[in-house]
Amino acid sequence: MRAIILALYRLRVPLFAVSIIAIFAGTVLGRLLSDGQLAWAVGRLPPAGLAGMVAGYLLALFGARLLGPPPEPIIVVSPVAGRWLGMNSPVDKVPSHGVRVYGQAHAIDLVHEPIEIPRPAFGGGPAMRRCSDYPAFGQPLRSMVAGTVVKASDSQRDHRARSNKWALVYLMAEGALRELCGPRFVVGNHIIVRTEQGHYALLAHLKQGSALVRRGDTVEAGEVLAACGNTGNSSEPHVHAQLMDGPSLWTAQGIPMAFADISIGAEQTVRDGLPGNGEHFTAS
Repeated sequence: MRAIILALYRLRVPLFAVSIIAIFAGTVLGRLLSDGQLAWAVGRLPPAGLAGMVAGYLLALFGARLLGPPPEPIIVVSPVAGRWLGMNSPVDKVPSHGVRVYGQAHAIDLVHEPIEIPRPAFGGGPAMRRCSDYPAFGQPLRSMVAGTVVKASDSQRDHRARSNKWALVYLMAEGALRELCGPRFVVGNHIIVRTEQGHYALLAHLKQGSALVRRGDTVEAGEVLAACGNTGNSSEPHVHAQLMDGPSLWTAQGIPMAFADISIGAEQTVRDGLPGNGEHFTAS
């Protein structure tokens, strides 16, 4: 059953596209062809397309209950060093970002908050802040795994941060447009590394022009790949990290992960894990 549900998850995004095409094609062609068997067949496309879309939404809402508990997390290297804040963490809920699309069921967002450099408070100052106002911007990002680079994109520009509620309204409208354009415009600049075990580690929202690797390069775990930026569907400079079972953001499913050797919150001990929402962690 789990295999069937996962297969349906992989088909959900293409299913939406096919459904929309079927709705429009059936409506237009059904009106052009006034009678005959072909007109009858084409006339069946709109309800079939609508059924596909409804099935996709129901799967998104309730399918996770049929998957059962997730597998044990895979231990990876923290993509960042220093003191960072966890946001949209799978520690608190799965899917961590509210949806399973783009392989982000177990993804986490990381915001740099060093004690010595204050991060601009949300709601204060201009609605659109410069990226350089945030300590995360330009921070080096490390490969979470050893493997081969299968995707390296850094051509998109860094946009200004959205730093109050009115700017977030704009971000939501902007995000809807990005969704229509595909996952590349949602994750922004990104790098994907494939391990020998067939896992795929993604780092997203990278700084424009910062990628130090290209497709086909071999990298070690902990090797610096790029710099933190503010590209794609991002409200401020941060890094989005996730582990997936495939290279395509259209069909990949998220895999649980944990950062190796980090200290979380006020803990003095170093252990493997992830911070929860609003929790700080420190990686060497």
